[in-house]
Amino acid sequence: MKVNKNQSAEDLYGDIIDLPHFEPRNHKRMSLYKRAAQFAPFAALTGYGDAVKEVARYTEKEIDLSEDEADQMDRKLMLLLSKNSNKPDITFYYFKPDEKKTGGSFHSLTGKIKKIDFVKKELYLEDGHRILLQNILDMEERK
Repeated sequence: MKVNKNQSAEDLYGDIIDLPHFEPRNHKRMSLYKRAAQFAPFAALTGYGDAVKEVARYTEKEIDLSEDEADQMDRKLMLLLSKNSNKPDITFYYFKPDEKKTGGSFHSLTGKIKKIDFVKKELYLEDGHRILLQNILDMEERK
């Protein structure tokens, strides 16, 4: 059949246009929800979005204390330990390294010292927090 551009749809499909719509006998029609899901976008690169977010996440550079500053921190810590029988509240300013990439973030935490493990070089607070001694940048007694 040769098609002429001037022919209408009625002329082209007139013999089948009024026939009933085909309904399959062996299975039900797909729901509109399932049909729409076929055309939904999908992530061809799974995990790519998460990787981009991780790279874009900001971390700060760790501050290394000089030897004099580290000695001063040790003296402050020993002074606070001597007051530990009173259990003063102490605010610690420390650096927490990031678990996934270089750098980390600065934090402050207030609490009472429970113990110091000089072997593991960790300070334990009564509320369960732990801080590595090498990451403490400053501390002060809360009054």
